[in-house]
Amino acid sequence: MIRVWATLAALLVAAILLGLAAGHDWAGPAEIVRALSGDPSLDSRLIADWRLPRVLAAAGVGALLGLGGCLFQGLFRNPLAEPYLLGSAGGAAIGATVALLVPLGVPQHWLLPVLAFLGAWGATLLVLGVSRVAGAVDAAGLLLAGVAIAAVLGALRSFLMLALSDETVSLQVVLSWTLGGIQTPGWSGLALLAALTLACFLLAQRTARGLDLLGLGEAMAHGFGLDVKRFVALAVLVGAAVVAVAVSFGGLVAFVGLAAPHIARWLVGPRHGPLIPASGLVGAIVVVLADAIARSALPPAEVPLGLITAVAGGPFFLILLARRLRS
Repeated sequence: MIRVWATLAALLVAAILLGLAAGHDWAGPAEIVRALSGDPSLDSRLIADWRLPRVLAAAGVGALLGLGGCLFQGLFRNPLAEPYLLGSAGGAAIGATVALLVPLGVPQHWLLPVLAFLGAWGATLLVLGVSRVAGAVDAAGLLLAGVAIAAVLGALRSFLMLALSDETVSLQVVLSWTLGGIQTPGWSGLALLAALTLACFLLAQRTARGLDLLGLGEAMAHGFGLDVKRFVALAVLVGAAVVAVAVSFGGLVAFVGLAAPHIARWLVGPRHGPLIPASGLVGAIVVVLADAIARSALPPAEVPLGLITAVAGGPFFLILLARRLRS
């Protein structure tokens, strides 16, 4: 097990170094060393002040997506579950649409993550409220409510895009956000992301025992003293917070939350104690590598991060689906 953790840590460091090197102009090892040692030249400042925060933000977003995927797969006992299952993607997209198309007099680089977070969090609260009113707070009821709410939110976002756009406002910026992309934060924003990522990890880790018990079935979990309905509601709120933070800094990045827990499960097994941090590490590695490709594949343009992860994640999803159908 120690070898697995050491390998994941080494892969993450290697991915971060590759991310620092990648870009319109690739940087060599000597340039990266000079930049990290405080060299005042323009190229070094570009690496230290722009690439480094971006790469670290990508690691944070990837870790959050890995955590979110692990939580929802354990909660719904479904290996094909992903972080946007309960409408958080639709809610975040509505928040981003308002932030990008409505002039509210607030700097957009602050307004966008705040409204995306509130949209994602609010959508999940709405799913919880609807399922509670319907008397179905179990995993199946939440899943059905999430599908319905996601459809409504998707239609509402399309209506807002049509209603708020005109000849002076381009919808391309909204579409670009929904395709995913790491926002390059300042150091204060990066510190906030790091603090939120740590808090989300600690909250997720507290659900590990409950998720293990839930995997035995609701009757067995209840027999071991777990209040299943209360635990499911609390775990959904934790998962919603994790996903909301991820989308507020990275937009809608597809498939990472689906793939990362599976890769981690192959490495550390099904118990959620080690699986949760392993999923975060795998997610961080995947997003850092995908972001490096997005920045360097078609210079000087930047490919949306969600396209990179979708191209790689689509075949992965089909393989998982085929294996599940065969079993």
